[in-house]
Amino acid sequence: MKLSDLSPLMTLRQAGGLSFARFRVDPALASLQWPDDVLEQFLFDHGDNVGFVRDYDGIDLRDITWRLETIPTAGFHGMPTGASDAGCIEEYAKNPVHWVMVRPPEVNRHWQTHGTWLRPPILIDRRLLDSSSSGLQVVEGRTRVGVMRGRLREQLRVASNHHAWVGRP
Repeated sequence: MKLSDLSPLMTLRQAGGLSFARFRVDPALASLQWPDDVLEQFLFDHGDNVGFVRDYDGIDLRDITWRLETIPTAGFHGMPTGASDAGCIEEYAKNPVHWVMVRPPEVNRHWQTHGTWLRPPILIDRRLLDSSSSGLQVVEGRTRVGVMRGRLREQLRVASNHHAWVGRP
């Protein structure tokens, strides 16, 4: 199953006729057995974004196993995102305070208190895109990763490790 195979579901979602609660129990999606947080951020929120589909439509969604992992801050240095959003992480990193302040107040409090994001981003093992690749790629959470890089550069509080959902073959 590819992202493009979900276009009928995405059409329903766009029309406002499909809540996340109904989306997640669709038989095709339920068969993936993905964590709700991944399902929502990856498929529900972005499954119909043209650039996103172009970046990730080559992946068979059934081939991904998700785990919540702890990634060292250094592991995010230079971590890319999809080609359709190339450079956006660096743009967010230029003004991390702004990108936190335009979010709900609890996001800022969490950064101040814990030095990390409130909601784990979605990363994939790059071998899912190209079997000869290595490392991880940011699928969703580009702002969060940019904020973390910017905070690090500006010597603001940044935890040494961060939780992230990681999809692996």
